[in-house]
Amino acid sequence: MNQSTEADWLPLFPLQTVLFPDGVLPLRIFETRYIDMVRECMRLNKPFGVVAIREGTETGDAAEPEEVGCIAHIVEWDMEVGGLLMIRTQGGARFRAIATRVLADNRLEAQVDYLPADPLHPPGTPHVECAKTLKLVTDDFAQREAKDKEFAFPFARPLRFNEAGWVANRWCEILPIPLKARQKLLEVDDPAMRLSVIHTYLQQQQIL
Repeated sequence: MNQSTEADWLPLFPLQTVLFPDGVLPLRIFETRYIDMVRECMRLNKPFGVVAIREGTETGDAAEPEEVGCIAHIVEWDMEVGGLLMIRTQGGARFRAIATRVLADNRLEAQVDYLPADPLHPPGTPHVECAKTLKLVTDDFAQREAKDKEFAFPFARPLRFNEAGWVANRWCEILPIPLKARQKLLEVDDPAMRLSVIHTYLQQQQIL
């Protein structure tokens, strides 16, 4: 049997949010344990994993995380006055935790299996309708970005409206749906099915 090494353990950041592949997640970090974790990730040029909290809180004792999370790549960082660390991350691959451990400072680490990337699907009716409406939303974001230097465009470029998974994931990020529902959508392996759920929701809310 192969024994695991320290390199096999992925640092986890449990949060009251869900990160999706290619999603943008800015974080304002103030707890020493997570500042140390992020600094170590930057020193080693390694990502960490973002997992939604199943039970517990973001601060204090270690929370119980969901099994499926998303890799977070650090793309920008800045240290504010007072020791607060600001970072901007972008979602990578989804993963499933197969073993989790709690460190002495109550940080979490996991051994993970990486889940397959979304396959490409020929555009169907849900994809076309959802992509067309999302394009209107992103056009509005772009106009706000052009007028207001303080406004942060919420999606990483380039925009990929021809990909069902990308379109579904962006809707999952901006729609006002409960955390548990967002987590369930992250766990759906078939991007066409994920987008079909979003399509139904948009119809029910009379957005489409």
